[in-house]
Amino acid sequence: MPRVITSLCLRDSSCVDVCPVDCIKPGLPQDQYPTYYINPDDCIDCGACEIECPHTAIFEKELVPSNFLAKGGERISKPAGTDGFNETYDGTNNNGEAIHLIATWTLKAGETVDLTVAIEENALYYSEGPGKE
Repeated sequence: MPRVITSLCLRDSSCVDVCPVDCIKPGLPQDQYPTYYINPDDCIDCGACEIECPHTAIFEKELVPSNFLAKGGERISKPAGTDGFNETYDGTNNNGEAIHLIATWTLKAGETVDLTVAIEENALYYSEGPGKE
């Protein structure tokens, strides 16, 4: 079962570095596609990306939680202009490169969020969006 990167992704890029088949790409343009995306046709389901992700943003497609329970402090990123996502995230990825996300939201402990929307977003990215080649 292919993996899916959810909105918990903060573009760390460590998943890209460990993928043996190079099926993970950063969403571009970043303001519209703030996460990374896994090409489901190329994913070999090795799980290396899921283990490596420091934000626990990657799940097997069938296990993406519809009721993700936050420990507190996790961030969700969405396309620029998404209502309620008015926090900016500035950090660095695993290679020391700057990350600047303009539409994030910090989850509070005990807050729940549906991450399953990432399944459709990933599919659309590769079928209709910039990931379509």
